[in-house]
Amino acid sequence: MANLLLTTRCVRSCPYCFARNEMAQSPQSDTVSWENIIYLADFLVRSGEHHIALLGGEPTLHPHFVDIVLYLLERGFHITVFTSGVMSDERLEDVADHVTRIPPDRIQFVCNLNDPEQTPAPEGELRRVEAFLTALGPWTTPGFNIYRTDFSLDFIFHNITRFGMQGLLRIGLASPISQQENLYIKSEDMKNVIDRLYSYRALFEKLHVKPNLDCGFPLCYFSDEQLGWFFRMSGGANFGCGPAIDIKPNMDVYSCFPLSGIHKRSLFEFDSLQDVAAFYIDLHDRIRQDFPGVFAQCATCTYRHDGRCSGGGVCHLLRDAAHETPNPCMSL
Repeated sequence: MANLLLTTRCVRSCPYCFARNEMAQSPQSDTVSWENIIYLADFLVRSGEHHIALLGGEPTLHPHFVDIVLYLLERGFHITVFTSGVMSDERLEDVADHVTRIPPDRIQFVCNLNDPEQTPAPEGELRRVEAFLTALGPWTTPGFNIYRTDFSLDFIFHNITRFGMQGLLRIGLASPISQQENLYIKSEDMKNVIDRLYSYRALFEKLHVKPNLDCGFPLCYFSDEQLGWFFRMSGGANFGCGPAIDIKPNMDVYSCFPLSGIHKRSLFEFDSLQDVAAFYIDLHDRIRQDFPGVFAQCATCTYRHDGRCSGGGVCHLLRDAAHETPNPCMSL
């Protein structure tokens, strides 16, 4: 799946933001053109890909957001919109008027929710998020980025029940970025994060919410009991780290936000989405030849050798190798 940034403008300044480099280095007026949207749609159709994700910044800030969604639906795409849920009343009314006519299996929102106590928001932001969830809860999956070990999920379960959100929680680990500092989960804290996630199992089960783990979680830090529960609840878990394929408004492409400073290319250099993925998979593989994983045991781990675990995310691996991990095999 390709991720298209409709704009690099954002309405938040999250302390863990792993898109900060791209937001800071792009002009505030940077929005994708219709010419590039049509080019990308044709490119994906030729590639046999019929699912596209719309990102930002905040994608709904694009002045033609609704028209872009309708165009992509007309082209036969299934759409996932990653949003903060923060938008003007006028934009929300326009979005809701059109989206509520579309089945949730054709378009879905992933709303990134921040804990209002641990990540305080400016006045009025919470009201706008609640207005968004009131209008589009059944079309929305909650997303949560963990950037501290004492996180709470109680507010998310409350929102799922209150707004009729979809029963799946997308859980990400805040990732380190190059060139700038952000808050993120360090390698040595991952076990504590996993244990705390598992402590919420009763609420996941009671409310029939599936935990969906994003990339970067290390397989070896889960106990057999925890693994059994995650697989039983979700049908699987992701212990890999593959290229996400993020595409900027000007058609620059890179592996993912945290790695946006590494080997950025233009989409126009490639003939298909498969070619883009192959380029960045090869890049990941070459990095891992020198740095197998974020832990010393990754070098000889059978899970990593058999392809069942990547040994942590590449972004964590590079940050740990450069700054934190004392293991000589991890030094740059």
